[in-house]
Amino acid sequence: MVRIEPFEVEQWMDRLETTPGVLNVAETCAASVSVDDLVGMCEDDAAPSPLLLSKKLTYGAIRGSETLRQRVASLFDRSSDAESLPAENVLITQGAIVANFITFYTLVGPGDHVICVYPTYQQLYAVPESLGAEVSLWRLKEENGYVPDVSELEGLAKPNTKLIVINNPNNPMGSTTPRPVLESIVAFAKQRGIIILSDEVYSPLYHSLPTGQDGPPSILALGYEKTIATGSMSKAFALAGIRLGWIASRDKAIVDAISAARDYTTISVSQLDDQVASYALSEPVLHPLLARNTALARTNLGLLSAFMDKYAAVCSWVKPTAGTTALVCFKGKDGVPVDDAALVLDVLDKTKVLVMPGSPCFGLGRDFRGFIRLGYVCETHVLVEALARLGQYIEGFHLTAPVQN
Repeated sequence: MVRIEPFEVEQWMDRLETTPGVLNVAETCAASVSVDDLVGMCEDDAAPSPLLLSKKLTYGAIRGSETLRQRVASLFDRSSDAESLPAENVLITQGAIVANFITFYTLVGPGDHVICVYPTYQQLYAVPESLGAEVSLWRLKEENGYVPDVSELEGLAKPNTKLIVINNPNNPMGSTTPRPVLESIVAFAKQRGIIILSDEVYSPLYHSLPTGQDGPPSILALGYEKTIATGSMSKAFALAGIRLGWIASRDKAIVDAISAARDYTTISVSQLDDQVASYALSEPVLHPLLARNTALARTNLGLLSAFMDKYAAVCSWVKPTAGTTALVCFKGKDGVPVDDAALVLDVLDKTKVLVMPGSPCFGLGRDFRGFIRLGYVCETHVLVEALARLGQYIEGFHLTAPVQN
């Protein structure tokens, strides 16, 4: 039997996010939009309806509609000198979580070695391990802004290293791996024939980079064929409810292999989901949608930054530059990190504010004790109220919050 470890962040979310009256700032998607919202954003009055209600609901195109795959492919052209990605190099999936899973399912197994950045979404290291691969964690360091240190790869790589897994922007840190670092990772992998999987589900929300720094390109833009990018409509595009993601690669053979494995899990995605995603990624809608989500991220990060400044005696962080999440460390009166799992439950009980604990959801052993993950690209009024309640909690209860032994 395959050994499956509990997927902690999903378990925590499932248990707690339906708490009556909850203010959910654990959610990691940009504040969701409706189909009516998309229509209202559309800059072309003559654009067709997002849903063709008269179309028969067959299985549809097995790999995703040609229109959708073309529009996903065009997302990879940003900041790229490479040739445009063909639509046939894109495979549509039921969310990025399925995209990542079937990529691992296809490519790794017993006898393989995988290098994965850490911390990151638990799936990215737990699934290859469950499939029998050996996994080495590429630990991101606070002093490096949680950006991978490429000089460490030589010590991590083995003769049987099959895959290097990165996450850009990073969940939960909200850090950005810049282009020069990506280029160095590609150079290392290319020299050894190692495949790179880049989970780009929070791309292109590079909303708070240092002045003069551009958002990095997709891993597919850097001239190495053995690269894979996964993504979805959930995070940067605010459409988690349609459950639609993708896998893309410069290597058509990789896409074909994953497509063959996908036959055992999925025939096709919903035609309705495909149509809504195609509409959202159309030129008249894509730009206003991303502008809306980027502006929301910048506004809300400003509010969160002000909160961090106000409570600097209790809270610390490396300020995010991208994505929708931040990892914040809470310390008690003696400077010792609090018991983050107990803190999350106590905050929820006393304030109805939901955040995620860092150590069970993103740490191994005692890593990230005292940290909570906060999703700040919710509706602004939700964040304002949640931060106000968290501030009241800190002022009233933080001195008695339980601490780690």
